[in-house]
Parts: sequence; structure tokens; C-alpha cells
Amino acid sequence: MTKPGVLAVTGPTASGKSALALEIALKHGGEIVCMDALQVYRGMDVGTAKPTKGEQALVPHHLLDVRGPEEPFSAAEYARLAEEAIGGILSRGLPPVLCGGTGLYLRALRGGLDFGGTPSDPAVRAKYQAVAEREGREALHALLKERDPETARELHPNDLRRVVRALEVLELTGRPFQPRQAPRADGGKRPMAVVALDWPRDALYRRIDERVKRMLDDGLAEEVRGLLDCGVSPQAQAMQGIGYKELVPYVQGHTSLEDAEELMARRTRNYAKRQLTWLRAEPGVRWLPGDAGMARLESEIKHIMEGT
Repeated sequence: MTKPGVLAVTGPTASGKSALALEIALKHGGEIVCMDALQVYRGMDVGTAKPTKGEQALVPHHLLDVRGPEEPFSAAEYARLAEEAIGGILSRGLPPVLCGGTGLYLRALRGGLDFGGTPSDPAVRAKYQAVAEREGREALHALLKERDPETARELHPNDLRRVVRALEVLELTGRPFQPRQAPRADGGKRPMAVVALDWPRDALYRRIDERVKRMLDDGLAEEVRGLLDCGVSPQAQAMQGIGYKELVPYVQGHTSLEDAEELMARRTRNYAKRQLTWLRAEPGVRWLPGDAGMARLESEIKHIMEGT
């Protein structure tokens, strides 16, 4: 990395992205721009595997703790703030290292999402939001699946904002919503090298199970209890994240910790599969073996950044 370039380190959850990004940033004097949909929230540290205070002291981190857990946050907002952070890092002559597994944020930064141009109607949106409140997110997602099965396959039932938007667009225009537009041929807003860590499926699942246990040992249930005690609604966007959603019933006394742990691990494995599907559809991603060892990974990335 002889000159500053934008590097994105991504991959499924528990693949080792954060450790690799930290090592690269340390070695090359870079700064990290977090690319995680939950690490933007204050007070959500354990369940998001947020970089520790010690890690943040070693390398500057951007896009952490920029919203309260009760506030909504969109991919468009992320792209705007991340672009500001990347521009600032480059202006200091340093390499920005993006790190995270939120594919939608990566695509937004690469310029492949179009959040405008489609009409909006607050009354139509409110109608679908009312369905979700009355009958639940799964029921609203089932409605989308009935009307537009292709888009429904792209959206998780917990992604309420975009499920509502998909139904709104369909009703107003008669055309399907396109949540995963391909990046533009010119490479988007800012060209970047994108590397993703890959693991054999059984090894990745073991890492996920270990990570879930570690989060519980580190106090995830207490973190969830503290958020609820501070008045954060279980229905808040942030609380739909894996780990938080599963621990709420336990904290409220409706299920056992063992059941919550099993559900959290299962949903995390399913989430990892969705991440892999998304990233494999993303053009220009260089896949590296997660078990290759830090020295080999650093060497591979050095060659990628130098264009060799």
C-alpha cells in the first residue's frame, strides 16, 4: 500500500474481519470506517462485537456510536457519513479501511443504490406500517411475498422499513421495488478494493457458536436489560438486530437463556448465509481464505492494493 487507497474488508459474521482490518490499519497507518448496521448505535457494544476501547485507542474508528438506539438509521445516511469520513482520511494522506458485513452499506458506498426517483405517499406507507403493528412483521412480509415474490426473497421480514417501501412502490407504480441494484459500470462514487473472508461452512458455524457463547459470557443479557430499562422499545429498529431480539424475551422472563442462545445461534447462521449470498453477487470482490493466517492475508491484500 504505497499510496492511500480505499480498502473494504468484509465477509460473513464471525469470519475475522475486525482483526484483519485492525492489523492492516495498524501496519499502514490507516483509519477504520465501520460498515456495520448496528455498531452505529450507542450502548450496543457486546451484541454488535463493537471494537473495544483499547482497539479504538490503537486506530481511529469512524461511524461508531453516531445514533441513539431508539433512532432510525438508513443506508443513505450511512453512505453520506461514511463518504465524509473517507474523504477526511484521504485528505490526511492515510488509507481508509472499511470494515463490516452489511452488504447494503457496501453497495451504497459503491454507488449502486438509488433511493430517489420513486414517488412516495405517507398515507400508503402508514397503511402498511399499521399492518405490521397489528399483525406483525412476518404478516407484512407474507403480503409482499404474495404480491412480489422476487423482492420478498431479497428482504428479511425484520427489515420493516424496506418491506414497507417495497409495498408502497408496488402500489404507487405497479413496478417491483429494486433493493439490490447492481453497482454502476464506472465503479460508483469511489473505486475501492473489496476483499471478503471465506471459511468452510462447518468451520464458520463453529466460530458463530463460539461467538454467541462469548457474547453471553461478556454480558449481552445485561446489556439488553440496560437498554430496556433506559426506555428503548423492543420494537426499535436497533433492537431487531440478532442477539437483541432473541434476548428480550429472556430478559422479560418469557423464555430460558438456553432457548435464547440456541435461537440466536441459529439466526446468526442464517444471517451468515444471507451475507454470503449478497456478497457473492457483488462484482469485484476478492475472496480470501479466512484460515490462511494473518501474514498471508496481509500479503494478499498488499498485492491487491498495489494492483498486482
